[in-house]
Amino acid sequence: MNKITVRQAVLTDIDVLVPLFDSYRQFYGRSSDLGAVSEFLSARFNHGESVLFIAFDADTPVGFTQLYPSFSSVSLSRIFILNDLFVTAEGRRKRVGTRLLSAAVDYAKSLNAVRLTLSTEITNKSAQALYESAGWKQDDQFDVYHFTL
Repeated sequence: MNKITVRQAVLTDIDVLVPLFDSYRQFYGRSSDLGAVSEFLSARFNHGESVLFIAFDADTPVGFTQLYPSFSSVSLSRIFILNDLFVTAEGRRKRVGTRLLSAAVDYAKSLNAVRLTLSTEITNKSAQALYESAGWKQDDQFDVYHFTL
């Protein structure tokens, strides 16, 4: 039987987070670069630019999610962008993703945020099913645009 726990990550978790984050990037077609990942995550921690939650199955890291703080001008309120969510193959089908989403929601609520926002690939049907089963709703009012620099 698995023992899944989720907690907010701290800077000393970098060594555990780096391989997870690197695997996440590889899932999206990027090359492995542990050094760059370590620098990226360290900068987020050192500048207070994101909040990470990490999931463990007993003592084995099996997933993470990362939130970026932002604000809604129209709502005059805090929001969070759930930019990253990853569960290892070993962690899947154990409700790790659901627990990470719950931790993100609880954290945002604790800071009186009015919304969490995320995006995922159109073809990532398993992620979409997870989000919908956890109560997330697909936006039907706004299209998303990007300007690549």
